[in-house]
Amino acid sequence: MAKRKYTENLHELQEILSKLEQGEIAIDELSSEVKKALSLVRECKKELRKTEKTLDELLDEQNLDSELE
Repeated sequence: MAKRKYTENLHELQEILSKLEQGEIAIDELSSEVKKALSLVRECKKELRKTEKTLDELLDEQNLDSELE
């Protein structure tokens, strides 16, 4: 599976959740759709953690620069 963007994963996850809430997923597809949703959640969390780490590093650099001035 090619690397997808966070927004694409989130959109697909929202579509699956909407179908689940509306009862639009056949019982035969339920297991595979839930597995897909869990995989999308993991990917979204991973991307959020990566972004948070990057932001923390940038803020730390900014704070260090401010202290040196």
